Amino acid sequence: MACDRDGVPSFDRLRYRRGDGAVFLYAFDLIELNGQDLRREPLEARKRALATVLRAKAGAGIQFNEHCDDLPAEVVFRHACKLGFEGIVSKRLGSPYRSGRSRDWLKMKNPAAPAAKREAEEDWGRDKWR
Repeated sequence: MACDRDGVPSFDRLRYRRGDGAVFLYAFDLIELNGQDLRREPLEARKRALATVLRAKAGAGIQFNEHCDDLPAEVVFRHACKLGFEGIVSKRLGSPYRSGRSRDWLKMKNPAAPAAKREAEEDWGRDKWR
């Protein structure tokens, strides 16, 4: 993630390598730890393990992404859109890890965000996948 001058995440700063050293990673899930496969563990257990690892070993460029479950997703999404964020990612509590799209993992895009507009305007290789 790279943020603009107002602290709003900016995909363009990453895409065009304009991070100027102020780029960091938000870690939100952990699927393996010390050779142990955690994918079958519930999300809460994976996040606890991740938080423990990051507290012990993470450098300044890695941030733990807290799970926000005290507000309805639609409220969080509306607020994220008002702040100019590109959207939100939601993971179902108690869910195991599954790669790819699933009902347990939802990505909600802000239609007014530059990244969503750019995706609609640019050819993102869709023809390759048809």
